[in-house]
Amino acid sequence: MRTRPTLDWTPTEEPPPGTTDPRPVADALRAGGVLVLSGAGLSTESGIPDYRGEGGSLSRHTPMTYQDFTASAGARQRYWARGHLGWRSFGRALPNAGHRAVAAFGRHGLLSGVITQNVDGLHQAAGSEDVVELHGSLGRVVCLSCGAFSPRRELARRLEEANAGFAPVAAGINPDGDADLTREQVGDFRVVPCARCGGVLKPDVVFFGESVPPARVEHCRRLVREASSLLVLGSSLTVMSGLRFVRQAAREGKPVLIVNRDRTRGDAQAVTRVALPLGATLTALAEGLGVPLDEG
Repeated sequence: MRTRPTLDWTPTEEPPPGTTDPRPVADALRAGGVLVLSGAGLSTESGIPDYRGEGGSLSRHTPMTYQDFTASAGARQRYWARGHLGWRSFGRALPNAGHRAVAAFGRHGLLSGVITQNVDGLHQAAGSEDVVELHGSLGRVVCLSCGAFSPRRELARRLEEANAGFAPVAAGINPDGDADLTREQVGDFRVVPCARCGGVLKPDVVFFGESVPPARVEHCRRLVREASSLLVLGSSLTVMSGLRFVRQAAREGKPVLIVNRDRTRGDAQAVTRVALPLGATLTALAEGLGVPLDEG
């Protein structure tokens, strides 16, 4: 039985209203021990769209599922054609003020860790260390046969060689690096196999319908247990992979604070949701705490 992605959720009760007062977040950061959980909304100011916000990609695009990718050569061809084109733009994205603020908070000892649901590597590019990539990274590729990992840039080079002149115009780029192309634009795009064993290559990301590795989940649960509070940045918390950590923090009496313009599935567990733009809000918080963003 194939698992379809969770694309939306319907609140069963009226969630607490959002606020424009970021002082509770400042107080939590000042106290230290804050664990950050970030989502696609943190990267929108870097030009990467989110899934569910205003103009989010799910309004026009259904993400590839693990079941479809592994079951169909045609699905893999469509994915890699779109992904190859998307990587040309996605791979050039730069960290924004929100990413730099998170890195600055970490440098100044205010954070206990960073868990990200994003696959773009922008936290690390901004200078954050020991980031847990909950859903993996588009910067790596894994062979489903031999398990070998390789850099995405190496695959991009091989795909360029196998598909000289492939340059359709995409309707948009999605948070998973997947470009919007028609079947006609995909055409006879050639997929390349693993250079080591000839097996099927997959981006080292957790597709919809695929489970986060249990060891990674347990590592994140330990980070929640050790944190003083949980700060959610730019995630709707629609899928359980991130929501479970919010629920864990609330059960353990850890304050949950959310910065997200739209309401989230975790609002009921949060002590506050700050409904303000992330980049400007995190920059103002850093300034108020005397933390320079671009130090180092």
